[in-house]
Amino acid sequence: MAFSVLLSLYYKENPEYLRQSLDSVFSQTLRPDEVILVEDGPLTPELNAVLDESEKKYPELYRVKLPENGGLGKALNEGLKYCSYDLVIRTDTDDICFPDRFEKQVSFMDNHPDISASSGWIVEFEGNTDNRISIKKVPEDNDEIIKYGSYRNPMNHPATIFRKKDVEEVGGYKHFPLFEDWFLWARLMAKGYKLCNLQSPLLYFRTSPDMYKRRGGIKYAYDSFRFQLMLHKLGLITYLHAFKAGILRGTVYIMPNFIRKSIYQNILRR
Repeated sequence: MAFSVLLSLYYKENPEYLRQSLDSVFSQTLRPDEVILVEDGPLTPELNAVLDESEKKYPELYRVKLPENGGLGKALNEGLKYCSYDLVIRTDTDDICFPDRFEKQVSFMDNHPDISASSGWIVEFEGNTDNRISIKKVPEDNDEIIKYGSYRNPMNHPATIFRKKDVEEVGGYKHFPLFEDWFLWARLMAKGYKLCNLQSPLLYFRTSPDMYKRRGGIKYAYDSFRFQLMLHKLGLITYLHAFKAGILRGTVYIMPNFIRKSIYQNILRR
């Protein structure tokens, strides 16, 4: 099956990380038919240089330029308009795909037409891919995903493949601070679309100590509680479950950063 790859890029990205990411996209055992890269606002000269070089090297690369930064959800919705194929693979511009990632995911979706979206495990690393910190695993079948998705994001967004028509039928990416991808999976689940996750690593996910700082604070706790209430509104969880999960997640978000990092690496990852 023909498929598109969708990425979003903004000015704070590291040019070398971008180059590594694009090289991993175009060195797949199953080469993409097109790669749609959304420039979410003006970029630095260094990033533009990498993109100019990549355009010459990879004719499948198509750049969509937005006049100002609007955030990931808006950028991906705009990029979806340019995706020619129903199968869309998501990845981020600082992560590195396993060489056979696309082959595995496209083959799976081709053989399972009832699945609307799928992801797989990601290997979190710092610096280079030899320095592996943890593996973020997600459940396999739809029933497990629905249960898991009541308190944690059930899909690894940068390692996702989905059917464009199904995503568009539930409204695409919608703004919800910090949880735009989880909000998309929740709306798919609420509408009865089936999800599945491959039980193998597909992607090297770049992380750093700063990531745990970004996943903390009063505002993050507040937005997390609001999102649990949204899951209740969608009919996926009870109000009591939303309240309990909101308190539990909020407690983690307001902890000191070193404790939160330990919880993520030693309890929430395997």
